[in-house]
Amino acid sequence: MKTPSLRCDLSGSRPFSARGAALPLALAGLLLITGCASTRFESTEQSLPTTQVLAISLVTADLRAGGMAFITPSSATGQEEDKQALELAFTAVLRKVRPDLRIVALPQTLSEINRKGLTREYRQMFEDYRQAGIFDAASLRHVAQATGVRYVAQLKLGAFRQQSKDRFGMLGLRLLETKSSTIRLFLQIWDSSDGSVAWEASQESTLSHESMAEDYVSMKSVVEQSARDLVAYLP
Repeated sequence: MKTPSLRCDLSGSRPFSARGAALPLALAGLLLITGCASTRFESTEQSLPTTQVLAISLVTADLRAGGMAFITPSSATGQEEDKQALELAFTAVLRKVRPDLRIVALPQTLSEINRKGLTREYRQMFEDYRQAGIFDAASLRHVAQATGVRYVAQLKLGAFRQQSKDRFGMLGLRLLETKSSTIRLFLQIWDSSDGSVAWEASQESTLSHESMAEDYVSMKSVVEQSARDLVAYLP
């Protein structure tokens, strides 16, 4: 009995094409990559922050003994909705990095102001600040007394923007992007004992990562990074 044999006649086959062979490989690679589209690369980077600090009269012993209360942040036009999130993320970092300080967060400050019947005065204090860039000394003292601290701190959100830049694509599809967020933040600390500015600092920084997902670098992440940088300069 003869064993059947298998023959392949290549006489009528098309010549080998590098392009034809590369296409299936490209498609396979595309499927492999897009199958992991929800994966975020852990190559998070922070650009070198630009920080300016002006230490006027604030010293470590006074800050520790006096405590500090945060009042309502100010923000650039169009960023008003971000003020609460800004203060929440910043004070969380401050309390973690500086457990030696007595910090009164914004919700506590607002609650005490309301309990003490200072709502109208508090609103007028900010109206004066909006026009002249200064807080009334008597109003600062009342806020400090209501919260049991000496120092009053205010955050200012100068700018916040999120960006995306293509890094790698295949067959007309974007596969890898650089997602980044940039923030410009300002912190000012007032001494309620005499109505003076005791310390202030500003910073602009960018946080970025490589990602195949649609998510951006969150505001919380970039605020926390900026907070760690600014808090490091506190006495």
